[in-house]
Amino acid sequence: MRVNSGYKNSLTLLMLTIDINCDMGEGIGNDEAIMPFISSANIACGYHAGDEGTMKQTIALALRNDVSIGAHPSFFDKKNFGRLEMNLRVDEIYDLVILQLRTIDKIIKEHNTTLHHVKPHGALYNMSAKDPRIARAIAQAVKDFDHDLVLFVLSGSHSKEVADDLGLKTASEVFADRTYQDDGSLTPRSQPKALIDDPGQAVKQALQMVIERTVTTVTGKTISIVADTICIHGDGQHATQFAKAINEELKMQRVQIKSIVK
Repeated sequence: MRVNSGYKNSLTLLMLTIDINCDMGEGIGNDEAIMPFISSANIACGYHAGDEGTMKQTIALALRNDVSIGAHPSFFDKKNFGRLEMNLRVDEIYDLVILQLRTIDKIIKEHNTTLHHVKPHGALYNMSAKDPRIARAIAQAVKDFDHDLVLFVLSGSHSKEVADDLGLKTASEVFADRTYQDDGSLTPRSQPKALIDDPGQAVKQALQMVIERTVTTVTGKTISIVADTICIHGDGQHATQFAKAINEELKMQRVQIKSIVK
């Protein structure tokens, strides 16, 4: 898909790099089709989706496509796909992250490779962006497990602040398939227009965030944003189409697609 972005001339003198990540191993069935268009895979660790078999399969697929392997820990909630908020103590959140990292890391080692990053899933991710206590529990678990891991965090959120305070390497994440509120938060899925369904709009938003370092909110306001990695939700209706279109348009604009350096 070709989008008339209007950015081509502005990029001729720039050398930009961006990571494209996708949530995978969730049983959607499109992992193989998406993998060639991304640079980082966030693999479900069995709590909201997946199991040992899907983790093995997705890790092998990522290796074949030279894609960085990340853990995608969640609340233990397959019924709601990890998107229901849960009221857990911070020590319980710490433990559930550690347990999922241990689970996927064991399988990763069986493939003679290493874990690259961690991206919390769904409600756990969104709650950590708003609550410094939850953000710290997650970041501390990641640091204690392996201080060299990269933590993917919502751009401009508490997750970023806390991880920086702990000395963790982070990647500020933006979303091609979600809309934004004026405060930089994602529009809740329960509200209208939370999801972007049009490939052209997704590509346009991705380019704006990477090149202009801004995003247009649901009210039409333009706000600043830091984009190290762009997320495409693997369970989205148009996920494969989005991934391909964004990948191709970024390359057309001379943006290098590359995994975050640890």
